[in-house]
Amino acid sequence: MGRSLFLFLSGLLLTASLNSCYSTRASKGGGQTKAPPVRKIDVTDIVLPAGYRIELVAQGLTFPTAMTFDEKGSPYVIESGYSYGEVWTHPRLLRIDKGNLTPVATGEKNGPWTGVTWHNGQFYVSEGGQMSGGKILKISPEGKITAIAEGLPGMADHHTNGPVIKDNYIYFGVGTATNSGVVGPDNAEFGWLKRHPDLHDIPCGDIILTGANFESDNPLSGNTGKAITGPYKAFNTAAKDNEVVKGTVPCTGAILRVPLAGGKPELVAWGLRNPYALALDQKERLFATENGADDRGSRPLWGCGDVLWEIKPGAWYGWPDYAEGKPVNYFKAPGGPELHPVLKQQPGTVPKPVAVLAVHSSSNGLDFSRNSDFGFTGEAFIAQFGDMAPNVGKVLKPVGFKVVRVNTESGVVETFAVNKGRNNGPASRLGNGGLERPVSVKFSPDGKSLYIVDFGILKMIDGATIPQPNTGVIWKVSINQ
Repeated sequence: MGRSLFLFLSGLLLTASLNSCYSTRASKGGGQTKAPPVRKIDVTDIVLPAGYRIELVAQGLTFPTAMTFDEKGSPYVIESGYSYGEVWTHPRLLRIDKGNLTPVATGEKNGPWTGVTWHNGQFYVSEGGQMSGGKILKISPEGKITAIAEGLPGMADHHTNGPVIKDNYIYFGVGTATNSGVVGPDNAEFGWLKRHPDLHDIPCGDIILTGANFESDNPLSGNTGKAITGPYKAFNTAAKDNEVVKGTVPCTGAILRVPLAGGKPELVAWGLRNPYALALDQKERLFATENGADDRGSRPLWGCGDVLWEIKPGAWYGWPDYAEGKPVNYFKAPGGPELHPVLKQQPGTVPKPVAVLAVHSSSNGLDFSRNSDFGFTGEAFIAQFGDMAPNVGKVLKPVGFKVVRVNTESGVVETFAVNKGRNNGPASRLGNGGLERPVSVKFSPDGKSLYIVDFGILKMIDGATIPQPNTGVIWKVSINQ
């Protein structure tokens, strides 16, 4: 047997062995654990680079998601008002004062509130829109809430995210309705399909479909009979070969913007599955984190990493036919169906990612270091919420649950803050008092401290998503003096 043939056959056997091993082993996600009813806090359970320290700022929050600072440097945090698992509370903007939390404004049952920023005496909040559609809100220091953009997509898997302000515009992200373009039974499990059976993804420009359709169970009929669904179509609606779907704005899977004074949303870029956080670096370049596709639904993708992108006006970033800048056929699940494009013509050339982050890490909140006293100047800091396995796909050990930093020139990703211990995972799984689910990061106005917004305990038990109220925490990382 020739050497090349031997190596080829050996590779096939190794791949088959790995696939078999993966298929038979149980998922061991970070949330697949019995968490204690009361969260333990212990800063010594968090590992940082030498020369840094961490302290507790506030605790007892319910689903906190982001922070900002006013012109005096006073910190504020938002509570989401909604969590996966179909748990609803009241979204709130809170002022933090020496560990005390004072409500500034309370929103409607239309969370999650996913992002907040301060600009010229006003707060700006992205309202996810799970119940009635996404909004961009302006909130006065006295708590008056005004919508400056509404009617945005956001009632499905992913939401209205952001925001960031540049050149008198508010830039924000709008996530896709689905995992990979096709409405399926997984969306019924998310809770929205029965509320909004006509929802589907909306392209930002005209597209032509290949005519690919996907068969699934039909949860709208009690799982009796089958449903045939095409991409960018309502559930149980088939697509046709060469069918043109007209683009419109607002759309899903995009970065949009509106003037600070309000107005019609404008398209910045599209082809992004869930652009969760936006941030500007020191050169005023716009960056976004994107949550990669999951191994679920009628068109599952396997092994898609999260991505850090530089956002260029007019660019198309590949969704639903690319992930990480690669064609979908790279992401066939072991033993799963072949993956093919659903678009006959691609709307553009997919850019190269700035960095690819861990699969299922849920790399969310983003900010840049700007002060040499803190260090790592110019690097992106990203909060990794952590896996939601097994609902999004199997993992063999917990992924995420930490804060990483990214060199945007080289794409190198390094851990910055993580729980102490031989194995990674949330504090509730490790039995310690460290990080649970970091969802956002924000540098103080002087750049000398990094605040970490920790969503709190969220368990994944027997197919159910179970968030635990009053377990959210704010941490502060500084240089040792």
